[in-house]
Amino acid sequence: MAVRMRTSSKDKSEPILKWASIILAILGAVDAIYLLVLKYTQLEALCVGNRGCLTVNNSIYSEIYDIPVSTFGIAAYLAIAGILLLEARLRLARENGPLAIFGISLAGMAFSAYLTWLEFYVIHAVCPFCIASTIIITLIFILAIIRLVKQTAD
Repeated sequence: MAVRMRTSSKDKSEPILKWASIILAILGAVDAIYLLVLKYTQLEALCVGNRGCLTVNNSIYSEIYDIPVSTFGIAAYLAIAGILLLEARLRLARENGPLAIFGISLAGMAFSAYLTWLEFYVIHAVCPFCIASTIIITLIFILAIIRLVKQTAD
């Protein structure tokens, strides 16, 4: 028979991987929105007792061409969530979504690693919300790898 049968383990794990990624993307977007609000309000109380947030958010590395870095994070997280939600409705998203999410999360993880390095070794201040975003995008990246491997195995 030419058509390959899907295994029940894939049927069970795929929705879990997908919804875990959606939840992480929403958490990441909320975190990035929080950082954007902090950037524009400069409210020290939002730093939750850690001035590192303001120091990092006001550094020269917090913007690219006058666009706050958190804006790019919001866009990436919403793109990931959007692609995941569209996979159920569009064949193009279903076929290419895992690869697109892998690419977005790889770029996000690499950029987050660079920003984390800047925090520790150049700015000498740590923003816990930035670290949370780094952890979130790394988890999305790991889930993207798993989904991509499962897709290519079928």
